[in-house]
Amino acid sequence: MRVLLAGGGTGGHLFPAVALAQQLLADEPGSEVLFVGTERGIEARVLPELGLPLATIDIVGFVGKKPVEKLAVAPKLLRSFRQSGAILDRFRPQVVVGVGGYASGPVLLAARWRRLPLVIHEQNARPGLTNRLLGHLADRICISYPESAGHFGGRTVLTGNPVRREMTEHRPLPDGEPELLVFGGSRGARAINQAVLACLPHLELWRGRLRIVHQTGEEDLEQVKEGYRKQGWTHAEVVPFIRDMASAYARAHLVLCRAGATTIAELTACGRPSILVPYPYAAGDHQTANARSLAERGAALMLPQTELEGKRLATLISDMLSDRQRLLDMAGAAHALGQPRAAELILDQCRAVARKG
Repeated sequence: MRVLLAGGGTGGHLFPAVALAQQLLADEPGSEVLFVGTERGIEARVLPELGLPLATIDIVGFVGKKPVEKLAVAPKLLRSFRQSGAILDRFRPQVVVGVGGYASGPVLLAARWRRLPLVIHEQNARPGLTNRLLGHLADRICISYPESAGHFGGRTVLTGNPVRREMTEHRPLPDGEPELLVFGGSRGARAINQAVLACLPHLELWRGRLRIVHQTGEEDLEQVKEGYRKQGWTHAEVVPFIRDMASAYARAHLVLCRAGATTIAELTACGRPSILVPYPYAAGDHQTANARSLAERGAALMLPQTELEGKRLATLISDMLSDRQRLLDMAGAAHALGQPRAAELILDQCRAVARKG
């Protein structure tokens, strides 16, 4: 089967698509995949490292721009529609899968214009703008949360959110000295970075015993490194981006992070307890809905960004790391919410619409 995967921009959109490609190539070695994104998105850096092909179009985001800036997007939209059509004509996919993000819009429109079988995957409880606008064009809409169905008015199938193959190998919570994994998505999160530095003085009893692995994003890297150094936390690994997230999750006793849909899927697949700080400006506040779904089931603690300050964060981290049974219970609750067959279920829908097409 030839599958074109459209979208990206952030890890939350890209990594579910990577999971689909990995599952398809493992199940059907003769299959072909092609990603379509932009040169500015995370896909341009990650996909070559994974050996997965990428074609790019010239498009930028629409949300959050001023009216004059939105007008400037119009010529790019037309150009990217033409570029998408040329890519589709060359690759001749049997099915096109849109995973969200602004790069998926022109591809989905060009695919529908050519009457190609079309599947959309929505990762969040509250769908993003592109999927909401173009959902009516799809032959099938795969959703990760039951509450998403009401936004699409039919043709939805509950599949879950796929994670990369290396994440599906569940490992129990490790023994030994505790490790805290901190990240704020593929680009980092300044609010989390600053809060962690502010909490270090309140974690003095843990200094030398607690290992911290902290993904900061590129912009805050040097500032955060210096913050750890000044406070004597030499037992910390501070990096701009973690490429081997499966190993990072496997070593972690506790995770402090945002609540994007892909992060939630990875936490549940790996079975890791977490403190979730939803990004308050996410479209439709969908990260709060994501975080609440785990917190209500005992798999995580939700800490709103308005309440994110050093002493409070340090107390939560210390209390949780001091209670191994609590961590084990939360890890079990998280793993019970995992959906390890999500990629297979979405591919089943792709095969079904491809046969009809």
